[in-house]
Amino acid sequence: MSPKKVELTLAPLQSWFPVPGRIPVIAGPCSAETFEQVMEDAKAIKALGQVGIYRSGVWKPRTRPNSFEGNGVAALEWLQEVQKETGLLTTVEVANTEHVELALKYGVNILWIGARTTVNPFSVQEIADSLKGVDIPVLVKNPINPDLNLWIGALERVHQAGIKKLAAIHRGFNNYESSHFRNSPRWEIPIQLMTQVPNIPVICDPSHITGQRDWVPEVAQKAMNLGMHGLMIETHPDPEHAWSDADQQVTPDRLGEILQKLTIRQQESPDLAMLDTLIQLRRIIDSIDEELLQILAKRLKVIEEIGEHKKDHNITIFQLERWNEILNTRGDLAEKLNLDAEFVKRIMSEIHKESIQIQTDMLNQENIK
Repeated sequence: MSPKKVELTLAPLQSWFPVPGRIPVIAGPCSAETFEQVMEDAKAIKALGQVGIYRSGVWKPRTRPNSFEGNGVAALEWLQEVQKETGLLTTVEVANTEHVELALKYGVNILWIGARTTVNPFSVQEIADSLKGVDIPVLVKNPINPDLNLWIGALERVHQAGIKKLAAIHRGFNNYESSHFRNSPRWEIPIQLMTQVPNIPVICDPSHITGQRDWVPEVAQKAMNLGMHGLMIETHPDPEHAWSDADQQVTPDRLGEILQKLTIRQQESPDLAMLDTLIQLRRIIDSIDEELLQILAKRLKVIEEIGEHKKDHNITIFQLERWNEILNTRGDLAEKLNLDAEFVKRIMSEIHKESIQIQTDMLNQENIK
């Protein structure tokens, strides 16, 4: 069964998100460190002519105490000057009611809920309750753990508070294994979000995904290739000496280069010949998928026969030697067919998991009798 689609009544992104360049972009430093740093960065970003919203951390949720946790109200006053001097809209992260009240008091234009807050429904609900009756755009980052329902739930809570100017931010998920990225992009999760909540704009945050400035262009382009709606990129006038997340920030000049080199892809094309070719190719895919599912159904039918045989002869469901044989032979076959062996092993792992479940259910039925 396909997941149920979530219907949110939202204002179109174009109605509240300024797009001076080719795509919607939010840029600014990880943290508002000093007035001079904030203004230098904002003016340089404004001069690019491609960014409509200035971001900066005012309150910083740090993993350990005694590290820089933001300048609070002083930084909000600096952002007021950014608005006056540059005309850029401003956005800050809020994690509780007090943050919301102060951000609104100092005229912040857009709020965002961070990944550490999204993971806690109590905190999200507190923020949502404080926003009732307020007409302000809100961005919701994905939770730090790969839980799609938590992300959707946070969006729903804010929406139920009456917020119609709403978007999601994909900033990646905590890694539980070695990776060259700071946070695993897990692209399938934002794709699932766009599938289940079709009208939610999704903005990609390459800075937090990569953790390294050199990889920001690669991830930004991947986001555009997947049809995401905008970018949030951390930008600092002197990234190497930033007070927080120094490795992932780029200079305003580098940001301009990244945005200029991006290939922006459209959801649809007016080229009728291209569309006709695409339709034909998709029909071939549909036919192949049908064959795949028919073969899979046959395989699982054999699994049932194996399960019956094991049950009759009192043999364990899991056979380590056989499973290792499957992994090795299918991996070898994948390479001969110019397929990625690890990809094929992941597919086989999912099929094996289903096979184990089928045989387990058969034994459980026997025990019930």
